[in-house]
Amino acid sequence: MNEEILENLNNRLDDALDRSRKAIDDDELDQRIEELKMRAELTIRKNPLKSVAAGLLAGFILGKILSSDD
Repeated sequence: MNEEILENLNNRLDDALDRSRKAIDDDELDQRIEELKMRAELTIRKNPLKSVAAGLLAGFILGKILSSDD
């Protein structure tokens, strides 16, 4: 029974890896990423002060989360 469970798990992992590889190789994914980069650049150019403030705030929050006060 344990061998069946392990075999089933291995098959599922193989299927998930195959789907992941196909998604990574997908040209549509590259187009979406490029479009997101262009939209982000446009937004930053339209709102430079808000973008800098958002970046500083995000950095501050990440710094607080990742710093250890132990």
